[in-house]
Amino acid sequence: MESTRTLTGKLFLILKGLGMGAANKVPGVSGGVVAFVAGFYEEFIYSLKKVNSKAFKLLINGRFNSFYRYINGRFLGLLFLGMIVSYFSISKVLDYLIKHYELYIWSVFFGMIVGSIYYINKDFKDWNYKTYTSLAIGILLGLGISFLNPAKENDNLWFVFFCGIISVSGMTLPGFSGSFILILLGNYVLLLVDSVNALYDTFSEVITGNFSFIENNERLRMLKVLVVFTIGSVVGLVTFSHVLSYILKRFKSITLSTIIGFIIGSLGVVWPWKETIYKLGETGSFLLDSRNEKIIENYQRFIPDLNTQTYYAICFIILGIVIVLALEWYGQKTRKAT
Repeated sequence: MESTRTLTGKLFLILKGLGMGAANKVPGVSGGVVAFVAGFYEEFIYSLKKVNSKAFKLLINGRFNSFYRYINGRFLGLLFLGMIVSYFSISKVLDYLIKHYELYIWSVFFGMIVGSIYYINKDFKDWNYKTYTSLAIGILLGLGISFLNPAKENDNLWFVFFCGIISVSGMTLPGFSGSFILILLGNYVLLLVDSVNALYDTFSEVITGNFSFIENNERLRMLKVLVVFTIGSVVGLVTFSHVLSYILKRFKSITLSTIIGFIIGSLGVVWPWKETIYKLGETGSFLLDSRNEKIIENYQRFIPDLNTQTYYAICFIILGIVIVLALEWYGQKTRKAT
């Protein structure tokens, strides 16, 4: 169990939440991998599983302390605090870094996923024809998803609700990038950029006593989209956790081998050397999204030439691997201490 009694334990758990939140927003990177490598994945899944009918009965009956203890509230609360903070801070920094230092940031992510594969695989010993088959299926699914073409943006609220359910899959299923799936569904910018920025702007205005957003139909539309997306995310988070908890308990080896395969397959998404292909209209001009930015159609991956930039990128890949190994070392140290 994750220690949350000491101040250091609480701070580290918030930092892990920051890492999960930032990872969930980056296409191709899974917050579940952060949980897996940092050593609190199973506690996270089993804590979410506690959000059930019994928990709601405790809440409705006013037994708040019992509800809080039952769902492992301190652990989940600190973790989600870190995730929420990351959406308004670290994720914005990542947006900037990806825009200006794309190759090097993707190189770090690539290295982190390589390190994650090593971490998950090193203690997995139950290899047989079933787990090898699961590994192959996971790799094929990961590769298949990584080479799909993105759809058009769709703000239909039922579809937004579905996107919410899908988006949190990366938190519960390592290797499955919810943000990348949102790109494929066409709603990444709408749900993880525009709506979040609308909420941020609204908070900023309300704090200064400005309530003009009430008359701003576009702002209200964005906030409505964000509310529906959040509800879908909560439903997806609880649903996925129950399903994964059941699967992990009864088919742990097959599940882990599939996760390893999925993470290997996801390397295609975060391959650092790729050229962005943008959508063109009938006139040959670029199609723009709601932010007047070019809409991505696909990525064309290539093998780089050996030059100074490539050597720097390789160094950043190594840095990503080192980060994961450092997290592993910290996780082992924490488990021994507790």
